[in-house]
Amino acid sequence: MAARDTPPDLDAAHAASAAELARRAGELARLEVLTQGWEPSQQSVLGAIKTGIEELNAEAFRRLIRALKTDEAAAAALREAVRDPLVYQVLRFHGIVKEPLEHRVARALDEVRPMLARHGGDVELVAVKLPDTVEVRLVGSCQSCPSSGETLSEGVEKAIKALCPEITTVARVSRGAPEASPDGSRVVHFISPFARQQDLGWTDVCALNELHDGAVVSRAVEGRDVLLYRHGGGVSCLDNACAHMGMPLDGGQLDGGTLRCPYHGFVYRLDTGECLTVPEVQLAVHAVKVAGERVAVRLRR
Repeated sequence: MAARDTPPDLDAAHAASAAELARRAGELARLEVLTQGWEPSQQSVLGAIKTGIEELNAEAFRRLIRALKTDEAAAAALREAVRDPLVYQVLRFHGIVKEPLEHRVARALDEVRPMLARHGGDVELVAVKLPDTVEVRLVGSCQSCPSSGETLSEGVEKAIKALCPEITTVARVSRGAPEASPDGSRVVHFISPFARQQDLGWTDVCALNELHDGAVVSRAVEGRDVLLYRHGGGVSCLDNACAHMGMPLDGGQLDGGTLRCPYHGFVYRLDTGECLTVPEVQLAVHAVKVAGERVAVRLRR
């Protein structure tokens, strides 16, 4: 169904309502400043009166809305009324309506962006799919980082779920070509910015020269079977288990940075763990640190 344009007179009404809301909020702020010099006992009495009035208003609003929602026509009018900025903010203040899910997701992403930006990366909101799924795209250095899976789970996903508890799935969607530096070489960050918050849990796995460029090697790390893939100066670490049925991948066909599961043909990008066959799934990706000539891994639990 095509989007319905908002009538000009409704836009004007919303603008006027928003201006009225700003004016009244400014008046309340000035009144609060006047009370800062009052005695604590006076402020306590004022606070109790204010709380009592707010609770009384909130209960009245809840009863009014419950009554209106029983009538289909009234419920439609109520939904339209809530679009008014003043009505919406008052109901938000009383906890009767929630901030829209899209706004909360956007705030969550804004919280992690400074950390990602320090490492040359960013995150984009692709879609909010009700009732419980958010799709995001990692961009910049984060799109090709060997630890992008950890960045997603430890940074982006935690931030979204903290502000949006109704979200149970944060899915990473396909991205464009990996970032390149001005000289044309790949930009590789070995460690997720969220892994830098703690420097514990690293396990020394092997020497860098044990890994041949463009080849995959299976290793056991703390009893877990993983794949190490070297691509130029970068190293990726992924679970040696197909996201489809958990079958080992080390016997699969390697082709230009992708690995095909030898059992059911699922194809994965070895630098990021992305499944090219079914984009909704991804291999578990672990943080990798190359220090000198040694390769260390920190497993994602």
